[in-house]
Amino acid sequence: MMKKHIVCFGDSNTHGYCADPKDTETRADRFSENERWTCLLQKALGEKYYVIEEGLSGRTTVFDDPLHEKMSGLDSIYSCLMSHEPVDLLIIMLGTNDCKERFGANPAAIAVGLERLILKAKTVPAWSCGTPNILVICPPWMREGFHDEVMGLCCVEKSPLLAKYFAPVAKANKCAFLDAEGIAEFNTVDFTHLSRQGHAQLAAKLAELVPTLLP
Repeated sequence: MMKKHIVCFGDSNTHGYCADPKDTETRADRFSENERWTCLLQKALGEKYYVIEEGLSGRTTVFDDPLHEKMSGLDSIYSCLMSHEPVDLLIIMLGTNDCKERFGANPAAIAVGLERLILKAKTVPAWSCGTPNILVICPPWMREGFHDEVMGLCCVEKSPLLAKYFAPVAKANKCAFLDAEGIAEFNTVDFTHLSRQGHAQLAAKLAELVPTLLP
């Protein structure tokens, strides 16, 4: 029997970027396979599931980045899903990078971008039994102490408002929704990325949730 394919489509927090080398066993800028939430979720779910990491640092929902190439999720969702077909569940965790000042998008506009990405994903003929199955995760808030001038300090103001707009978009498009605020902690170095503990916390929550979303 084929395993249930779970595609985790996100940004640096799905890729596993680590801002604090003291927080990882690798002492590098990426958490190890023993630490990333995707890998921990795989271990928790077991052999009947196949958790696929599709994290790209800097990825947005739909916005083209003038400073980096191919960052729009909209441009890559088709090839991503088709390369992993059949897909039983798509987990989208994006929004942090959409808050960047250079995109000029407020939280309501970012939510429209999320909806456009969801609608595109639904049209891709990669779904198991032909039925789209999507879980939207709103990332935790970027915290006071964030200081990345290239991203723009307005990120701290936009980030806490995303869940308010993401939740109704998920509901309207028949997607499951999880607000990771209060579930998975960010580090206190750049206030933008999950800590090692945050990865473990998110994996534990998803280990409970994901089986309820799959037949």
